[in-house]
Amino acid sequence: MKILIAYGTTEGQTRKIARFCADRLIEAGHSVELMRAADAEGLDVGRFDGAILAGSVHIGQYQDDLIRFARGAAETLRLRPTLFLSVSLAAAGDEPDDWKGLQDCVARFCEATGWTPGRVEHIAGAFRFSQYDFFRTWAMRWIAARKGQRVVPGEDREYTDWEALRRLMKDWAESAGRGLSAPAVTARGP
Repeated sequence: MKILIAYGTTEGQTRKIARFCADRLIEAGHSVELMRAADAEGLDVGRFDGAILAGSVHIGQYQDDLIRFARGAAETLRLRPTLFLSVSLAAAGDEPDDWKGLQDCVARFCEATGWTPGRVEHIAGAFRFSQYDFFRTWAMRWIAARKGQRVVPGEDREYTDWEALRRLMKDWAESAGRGLSAPAVTARGP
C-alpha cells in the first residue's frame, strides 16, 4: 500500500510520532510519503491508497496548516482508509473532562475541515521544555503541577506509548489493506 502521512507539529513531538509511524509501516512493506502539512499544498492525495494525518492540540485546536490541508483534501480523503492521530498531553491522563475536551477538539477539526477520519486515536504527547520560551515554560509547569506531575525545568518528558503506537500501525495497516474505511471514531480514556 502507498500511504501518506501528513502532520502538523509545534514543538516536534508530533513529527517524532509521525516518523515512528512511517518507519513501522515501511518495515511492514508499505510505501510511505511523510511530510509536514505545510509542505503538502497541491499534493495529489488521490495517488495514495490510504492516509494518516497527525496534529497536536494546543489551546484547544490543531495547527492551521493541518486544518488547511485536511480541508483541501477532504473529498479525496473520504474515499480511502484514513487515520487521524490527535497528540496531546491530556491523552496521557484519565480525567473525563480532559477526554471530553479532546473529543470536542476532534469534532471542531472535523467541522472546520469537512473531513471525518476513518479512525481517530488520541496519542499522549510530551513536555518539550527544551522548545519552550519563558512564558510557555511557566504555563506548562503550572499545568503539570495541576495534574500532579513532577517535571524538572529544562528536561523534556515523553508520555507517548511507543509500543501501543507500534500495535496501532499494524492494526490500522491491516484494516486499511482490507479496504475498511468507514468513519469510526475510537476513544480511549475513562
